[in-house]
Amino acid sequence: MSATEVAPARLIVGLTGGIGVGKSTVAKLLAERGAHVIDVDLVCRDVIEPGGPAHQAVLDRFGGHLVVDGRLNRAALAQVVFSTPDALADLTAISHPAANRVMQAEVAALAPGVPAVLDMAVLVEYPKLGRWGEGPDGGYHKVLVVEAPLDVRLDRLANQRGMAPDDARARIAAQVSDDERRAVADAVVDNGGDLDALTTQVEAAWAQLTR
Repeated sequence: MSATEVAPARLIVGLTGGIGVGKSTVAKLLAERGAHVIDVDLVCRDVIEPGGPAHQAVLDRFGGHLVVDGRLNRAALAQVVFSTPDALADLTAISHPAANRVMQAEVAALAPGVPAVLDMAVLVEYPKLGRWGEGPDGGYHKVLVVEAPLDVRLDRLANQRGMAPDDARARIAAQVSDDERRAVADAVVDNGGDLDALTTQVEAAWAQLTR
């Protein structure tokens, strides 16, 4: 490469979808096609645990009593942060920048040309999560949305998670709508059928995103 040439930007894709759509299955299929998948929810959990980069800031804001037997008492933290919007906003302001730094370092450590997929259920709700800078290397710049019909989602939630129908419907209703996700999508896959049908759609969507 000459001094005047610019190295190609790494493809970073935000993968999202509502509960019960089978987003994890799509993430696995993308990993099989060479993508490095980052579980953003797991990163956000880890950064506030003891030893995590945002742990002390969480204790400073919400209290040291939240640590029990060396672990963060997530149930107690949830009671606090979901009681008032300000508390949830404070937790987000602490944890999301820390999570972004962790993801940025993980992506930067990948071999050249390896695409990254940020598996994040709350992509629409928190558009700054997964974006750590300006330009094409500053976080995800393509979005892949996974969908499935409501009856399929309810069936999966009942069979795979043991959720009662009313609870499952309430969880789905509490999330952003399919229309809101489609509005930010560069590609959409419908996971309402079998694995073969999903694989075909994922391959087509991945070819579109990597073009």
